Amino acid sequence: MNSKEAKPIGRRVVIAMGVLGGAGIVIGNKIQNVVGSTLNSIAPNNRLVSLLPGADSFQIYTVSGFPSESTTQYKLSVTGLVDTPLTLSYQDLLDMEPTNLDKDFQCVTGWRVPNVKWKGVALNAILNRAGIKSGASAVLFQSFDGLYTESLTLSQANRNDVIVAYEMLGGAISEEHGGPVRLYVAPMYGYKSIKWLSGIEVSDKVVPGYWENLGYDVDAWIGSSNGRTDTPVD
Repeated sequence: MNSKEAKPIGRRVVIAMGVLGGAGIVIGNKIQNVVGSTLNSIAPNNRLVSLLPGADSFQIYTVSGFPSESTTQYKLSVTGLVDTPLTLSYQDLLDMEPTNLDKDFQCVTGWRVPNVKWKGVALNAILNRAGIKSGASAVLFQSFDGLYTESLTLSQANRNDVIVAYEMLGGAISEEHGGPVRLYVAPMYGYKSIKWLSGIEVSDKVVPGYWENLGYDVDAWIGSSNGRTDTPVD
């Protein structure tokens, strides 16, 4: 949990969301690079949720402001029930075999961005590099915002369409989209694709994450009513 208590969204933040959201629709990609930093400077550590749409038809969500880490600072830990704990830099991820996906991003609240281009490292490649110990059945994820957590079963984590992403929309992942590195779980609702990914922990059980503790499903398969075409593995 964050050490600072989240505060309600004030009038200045609401006005800023309207201005920046509208500008994003008109101006396009460049506005995405300033939405997060501007809002965070106005109201750091506020619990900002469901901001107005920015560019590329995404709505911007955060539960703890917009944390920032440079690609040179970035570290991803891989711990828990593994043979070899890892600490991977941003460059380490770039040096691994890339996986490219062209998949929709579907939010549980109903909006969707079709055919998003994603690039990163298959999560199963990272898990295989660390080595999985006997008794492991789940993978837990932490965010460097200190609040956001998620988890998958080990079989879900081993899908080829689950990646540790460092690019989306044709470029590096911005702060507001969860960069420099985030998880992307293609067949599940967007809240499973944890932003600002900092930790991967192999575990003997699934632990409900931030949104599950607020009532969302732990198994967040996208329903057929939302155009699901793949098949769950468990």
